[in-house]
Amino acid sequence: MTTLSIGSTAALSLRADVLVIGTVKGEDGAVLAAGAESVAAAFDGRLTDTLSALDATGAEGELHRVPTFGAAKAPLVLVVGLGEQPADGFTHDALRRAGGNVARALAGVKKAGVALPLAGAEAIGAFGEGVLLGAYSFETYREKSREGRKDAVKDVVLLGVKGRDKAAKAAVERAAITAQSVNQARDLVNTPPNDLNPKDFAAIAVDTGKNAGFKVEVLDDKALAKGGFGGILGVGQGSASKPRLVRLGYTHPKAKRTIALVGKGITYDSGGISLKPAGANETMKMDMGGAAAVLGAVAAVARLGLEVNVTGWLALAENMPSGTATRPGDVLRMYGGRTVEVLNTDAEGRLVLADAITRACEESPQMLIDVATLTGAMMVALGNDMYGIMSNDDTFRGAVHDAATRAGEPAWPMPLPTELRKSMDSPIADIKNMGSRMGGGLVAGLFLQEFVAEGVSWAHLDIAGPAFHEGEAGGYRPKGGTGVAVRSLLQVAQDIADNRI
Repeated sequence: MTTLSIGSTAALSLRADVLVIGTVKGEDGAVLAAGAESVAAAFDGRLTDTLSALDATGAEGELHRVPTFGAAKAPLVLVVGLGEQPADGFTHDALRRAGGNVARALAGVKKAGVALPLAGAEAIGAFGEGVLLGAYSFETYREKSREGRKDAVKDVVLLGVKGRDKAAKAAVERAAITAQSVNQARDLVNTPPNDLNPKDFAAIAVDTGKNAGFKVEVLDDKALAKGGFGGILGVGQGSASKPRLVRLGYTHPKAKRTIALVGKGITYDSGGISLKPAGANETMKMDMGGAAAVLGAVAAVARLGLEVNVTGWLALAENMPSGTATRPGDVLRMYGGRTVEVLNTDAEGRLVLADAITRACEESPQMLIDVATLTGAMMVALGNDMYGIMSNDDTFRGAVHDAATRAGEPAWPMPLPTELRKSMDSPIADIKNMGSRMGGGLVAGLFLQEFVAEGVSWAHLDIAGPAFHEGEAGGYRPKGGTGVAVRSLLQVAQDIADNRI
């Protein structure tokens, strides 16, 4: 695990393996960024000439390694491109991306010092968060293939910061807690389904609660049956691994408002009897990304001690075909009594969420956010890198979108057209779990809205696109599980604590 710290030691005097400086794009190539002045002076102008010889442009993500030849205590300088120099300073997400690029370039290094233009505690926190997220890799199942792979950088020191700078220290601590939660969510998403069923996930939640300081209650299949949770039971009844509903509870003695977070936790989604087509099953271990995000967010809120009350609800099931599985045409009686005609067993996420949302609303939260890898339709609409936000409250939807943007997670507000609701009318039950194919992501949001109690400001995050990254790592985003929505949910909780929402 990479450790992050601040220090006032001069860059040239730091005993480290690598010294990190930056460049920005200039008219004629790379220009050294603020923070590199002493290093440039030690090279007596030769550093700029060297970068020019290497055709350095200062483009974002560009990396060059230059030996110091004794000009600094560190034997090597890593020069990272930061891109265009904005007049008002680099955005926090640009700094996060730079941190991620630096972390991957430092793999195998024991200690590195960073002398970059990090003006203020928020910039320090953003870059540090990027470092800790960029250093992530999932190595649990590597045996022989582990040979030759480098460990993450061990220690990263952010230079030019006074040791007594309380704001900078707090920013580094927050970055570490945030990254810890995001990386746990990534681990959960990356874990293969033979090692992460609903019971396993619930046990991890219990352990996380003990370590982070929040309460955890687990309802097993017997308790779910007794309570009438027909949606979760219906989805999970085809699997030998029985479903669970997990309640997470964090309270602050001074908090006056409560937000409920509900996560879809399908630990493997075959589609059930409505089996997914060939080629669509291989990544379905990621269908519990919403529940992973909720667990991570609640843990981060608890560790930071934010002045807000939070309940988290993990709706956990495995969706498998078998002789006991729910069939297309079955009618499920949901928690609270509403009936749903199931026309497609691969539209299962909305069924487990509906039960959890109804239960969460019984505790009268002022706000509720559900998070789910819910629909392929949302990926068609927004691509693989952005999630959609739907809500019954335009002001709340705007606040969630703003929080996601500041957290560095691309999202976009989506509508809930009332005319699509009629497509879910059932001839025999209260509602169908399917409706119009066109606008399918919005139809799913309208279905969930049916289960939100009156007076609760609700938002639905469909993270189907960005939850799992099949391309190569870039910035601070790894290949595989991304842990998306943890930072958005944490920022929303922070905004509530700060009376911003």
